[in-house]
Amino acid sequence: MKIAFASTDNIHVNDHFGWCKCFYLYELLNEKSVFLRAIESKDEIAQETDKLNYKISCIKDANILCASHIGPRASLMVKNSGIFILGVQKENELIKDVLDKLLALQNSNPPLWMQRFLHKNL
Repeated sequence: MKIAFASTDNIHVNDHFGWCKCFYLYELLNEKSVFLRAIESKDEIAQETDKLNYKISCIKDANILCASHIGPRASLMVKNSGIFILGVQKENELIKDVLDKLLALQNSNPPLWMQRFLHKNL
């Protein structure tokens, strides 16, 4: 299962999906999370729909998006692309903390939305 984080520093979940200049992609394995890569993302696209489609294409390998903010239109487009949106519990939440919570959830009693991704990866 892969998670894309909207972050300015690859430490905190602190960036808006539509304005994000770099997404950080991680993968959850059985016992740990692994950083895969940084995905550069330009934000100079003027037309909103084109910009949002471009942002979604940047994170196409992800099953989950975690961003500090996402607008309603972007949220609908991301969900329609098959990517689950995970909200953060607090401002500047640590990426490591989110990954640890997801690992614990994955290895205990994963909710239906998570089971969908776990079974797809088998």
